[in-house]
Amino acid sequence: MSLFSMTLTFFLILDSVGHIADFNDFLQNVSKRRQRFILFREMAFALGLLVLFHYFGVYLINGLQVSPGTIRISGGLVLFLIAIKMVFPTETRPYKTPVGEPFIVPMAIPMIAGPSILAVVMFYASTETRSYEVLSAILLAWLASVSLLWVCWEFRHKINLKVLSALERLMGLLLTMLAVEMFLKGLRIFLWKQSL
Repeated sequence: MSLFSMTLTFFLILDSVGHIADFNDFLQNVSKRRQRFILFREMAFALGLLVLFHYFGVYLINGLQVSPGTIRISGGLVLFLIAIKMVFPTETRPYKTPVGEPFIVPMAIPMIAGPSILAVVMFYASTETRSYEVLSAILLAWLASVSLLWVCWEFRHKINLKVLSALERLMGLLLTMLAVEMFLKGLRIFLWKQSL
């Protein structure tokens, strides 16, 4: 995949827009001076975990000795499940508001660096020949997510929740198309190998 495609995929899965309302609830009892610091700190922890999985997750994938077709098909299925949750969000909140100042859990892990994006990072790390492009895509997506969250945080009380929900569903729709494309590529690889 191109650098732009990988960056867009990571950005959509990070879903910084969809987390604004939850982050606001988590930090409502924290002083305004520390809110932005906590946001950046949690995003930094998440970035560290993503980079770690980029370098060491490939060894896990290779150790399992799965074929490229299988990796693409499973990656497409994972992305599709993520996209479905974004297009059809549940009403119940999966995470409780922490008592006091949140630290790593639940903001950094699993809301930002959750199982879904970690699985996709490992997928790209094991299928793309140029490792630096995957790392660049992670950094670019993270920078875009931090920038968007940073700007929206100032106006979070004025942003309509319905607008956020609509944007999240649009992002989910884009992610659905990427997931289907990834699945079809894996299926083509699998069928081609079966025909040999």
